[in-house]
Amino acid sequence: MSSVRRPLAIVTRALPDGWLDSLVPHCDLVIGPADRPGWCDATWSRLPEAEGIFAMLTEPIDAAVLARAPKLRVVSNMAVGVDNIDLEACRARGIAIGHTPGVLTEATADLTLALILAWSRRVLEAAADARQGAWTTWSPTGWLGRDLGGATLGLLGFGKIARAVCRRALGFGMRVRYHQRSSTDDHAGATPVGLDELLADSDIVSVHVPLSASTRGLVGPGAFARMRADALLVNTARGPIVDRTALLDALVHGRIAGAALDVTDPEPLPPDDPLYRLPNVLVLPHIGSATTGTRRAMAELACANLLAGLRGLPLPHAIAPAR
Repeated sequence: MSSVRRPLAIVTRALPDGWLDSLVPHCDLVIGPADRPGWCDATWSRLPEAEGIFAMLTEPIDAAVLARAPKLRVVSNMAVGVDNIDLEACRARGIAIGHTPGVLTEATADLTLALILAWSRRVLEAAADARQGAWTTWSPTGWLGRDLGGATLGLLGFGKIARAVCRRALGFGMRVRYHQRSSTDDHAGATPVGLDELLADSDIVSVHVPLSASTRGLVGPGAFARMRADALLVNTARGPIVDRTALLDALVHGRIAGAALDVTDPEPLPPDDPLYRLPNVLVLPHIGSATTGTRRAMAELACANLLAGLRGLPLPHAIAPAR
């Protein structure tokens, strides 16, 4: 009796036990290391045979990869953003592209509020001082922070994550404004404003647009010139949306009060980067979706996209369906 042919799928990074179980009965899997981004010898060498790729945002799906993978039919990204993928080249080849929207909305919104709270209330600074013995008594002027109630939060972009941030901010008594290029009838309790007004009037500006050619460097010298000197910039979207050189200049020269970043450009940010030396900057290692439940849900959704593409079916969450 002849055996049924199983397609080869590459998983670029190893994941915890059980997260890829739905693929095991249907694919032959080649899995990269858990702790090293990019293409390794094991995954790169098998690209000529691969019909599917389960990718992370750390692995480029570019011209070199596509040229090496003539049998490729589907790329399933375990991320919402797909800026690591050459979309036009995939469309030209008829390769379906999947992503994982929705499942990381709440976790990323939680982290956005955590960054705002931690920076505003000087949480990390106060905790470090307590650990190092600088806490000698209660002080009426020690570690004074900022109130969130009554503060104005400006959301740059108003997609699912920004709306989830809006819900949380309203619960803290904040005024919420947003700016996005496309119009919407559902303002979720926020006020739509122009970009200049949002930058000029917000106590906190939080970035929630996807990375694209039009948003790369969107928060640059002009934006910082329009922001308030006491404003906080928060970025949980993608690092290159913020012009790093302009950000550093704005921070050093007091054009804004501080920054709280879960994403940077580059990633990872080198340990000797001057941003780490600034006391008004909080940097996290891209942990917006880093809860066990969220990351597992992302993996399961990516598995579903991959299997659908291998079977020639519409992807549950497609960016660029095969033509």
